[in-house]
Parts: sequence; structure tokens; C-alpha cells
Amino acid sequence: MNRLGEAWRERGQVVSLCGRQIFTVDLPARGTELHPPLLVLHGFPTSSFDFHRVVDGLAAHRRVLLFDMFGYGLSEKPDVAYRLTRQADIAVAFTESLGIDRLGLLTHDIGDSVGGELLARQLEGSWDVEITGRTLSNGSIYIELAHLSAGQTLLLDLPDQRLADDSLLDRSTVLAGLASTFGPEASVGDDQLAAQWKMLAHLDGHRLLPRTIRYVEKRRRDEGRFTGAIEDHPSPLTVVWGRDDPIAVVAMADRLLRARPDAGLHLLGGVGHYPMLEAPDRFLRAMGVVAD
Repeated sequence: MNRLGEAWRERGQVVSLCGRQIFTVDLPARGTELHPPLLVLHGFPTSSFDFHRVVDGLAAHRRVLLFDMFGYGLSEKPDVAYRLTRQADIAVAFTESLGIDRLGLLTHDIGDSVGGELLARQLEGSWDVEITGRTLSNGSIYIELAHLSAGQTLLLDLPDQRLADDSLLDRSTVLAGLASTFGPEASVGDDQLAAQWKMLAHLDGHRLLPRTIRYVEKRRRDEGRFTGAIEDHPSPLTVVWGRDDPIAVVAMADRLLRARPDAGLHLLGGVGHYPMLEAPDRFLRAMGVVAD
């Protein structure tokens, strides 16, 4: 683990949630607490480290909660099938373990789908929390509009099982695929990419990518549930979207705004799939936070 990765690891702890060892980060508000806690849900194939450049800004006046999903980052990574509903179960267990019943949501990529499941549960009355507001960032919420990369297509074509060796998904291949999703104005250094690899490869997680990517199939099958809740939930919605995302293209944000014309939209030009990494100050401003 490099310096950035170690610094992130030291900000959290591994706890048992739903019978699994899950890396969690619980940051108190740095100033006067003016807003309810914020639950942050990261993307595929990365981890909560995606938000390391913005998390202190987010915590200016609110508690911020993050965790590495099961099979991701510094969490447990067994050779099992991975389901979006299990990730939602862990999110519920995390908030319940902290006694939190009122919160905001910040979601990205696969986190948008997990967030959709959480919103659906809350609407059904099976998750007893108040959702005070939410921010949604680049993710394939309308899967038919997604421009899946060659790497994603390859992973989906592989059997749903752990890779036997590193020959197909080594460091350079994985990081090249990640960097290809960035926009032309991205400011992501080699040290950040190195930390991303260490998080992803922890416990040989890169060999599990053919398993963890199966969320795309679930997203396709149950889009009505996930995206329906994203569209229909009455809580205030803000959309922060990297306009130059080659996968979750900007047409998705446009379509969401047609379904939710009351939502606030912030399109970040020159930014790709990871706006919180690529343009942290602009991301925070879009969320109404003034960067230090």
C-alpha cells in the first residue's frame, strides 16, 4: 500500500456487517454540524477511496459515512456470487449499527444501483429511515444507453468465477482501463492510480472482477425497481455528472432530468466517469460545498 492508500486505511476500520468483514469510514463533522449524516456509496470496480479528495469538504458541516462494498477495496473478498441486494443489506446494517435514522445519500456508478434499491426499500417501508436529500453521480441508470467499454464487455463474457491467475487482469491493464474513463481535464496523479490498484488488488480482488461486474446483469433485469425509485423518490435530488464520461454518457442525465424536472443538474465539462477524483473542487461546489 502506498502513502495515500495507507492514509485512507488509517481513517477507517474493518467491522462485521451481515456476517462479513467490511471496511468502514465514519468521519465526524469538522465544524458545526448543520446537516444530517451523509451515506456515500462508491462505484465499480473501485472503493470508498474514490472520495478521498472530497471527503473532508463533505464533512465540513456533517458526519460522513463510507464503506467498501463486499468484494471491493479493503473489505472481505470471498469467491462467491455478488448481489446488489447484499450490498444494500450491508448499507442498512452499517447505518443501523450507528443508530442513524435520518441521512442524505451520495451515490456513484454501482452505488447508484445500490442507492436505488435502498430508495425502493424506504418507499416500501422496509428501511425505516428518513432520506433528507440525495446526490447522484455518473452511473448507468439507464443501461440501454450505456457505452460499455471493451474491458467491461470482456469481463461480462467470462464465466462468473474467480480468475485462476493474473495474466488477463494485471496492474497495467486494469489501470489503463480505469484511466480511459477520465475526461480530458482530469487531474489524477500516478500516486492516486497506484493506490486505486492496491485497493482493488487487496486480497486478489482483481481476480474477482468477472464476479463483481455481474451487477450489470442485475441492473438490466431490475432497472424498473432501481431507476424507478431514483426517479420517484420524493426527496430532493441533485445530479452531478461528468459530461465527458465515455460509459455513463450524458444522455442518461438528460433523461433523468426529464423524469425529474425539479432536480438540480450540474454538468462538469472536461470531466469523465469519476468527477470526485478528476475535479474535486468542482464536484464539491456542485454539491454546495466550498472547498478549503
